[in-house]
Amino acid sequence: MKATELRGKDQEALQKELSELLKAQFGLRMQIATQQLGNTAQLKKVRRDIARVKTVMNQKEAK
Repeated sequence: MKATELRGKDQEALQKELSELLKAQFGLRMQIATQQLGNTAQLKKVRRDIARVKTVMNQKEAK
């Protein structure tokens, strides 16, 4: 996911995207805890996507 894609969305869509990413992050953390996750790079990708969404939300609030 790129920041340019996120900037085209409204605040409500960004909030929905953020909640989906947080759920995905929780699921990945549970898979790590139960040693079921093979590709640990997914966690890093989701964490960065969460940061991107929060950054775009904060930029839109500031305007």
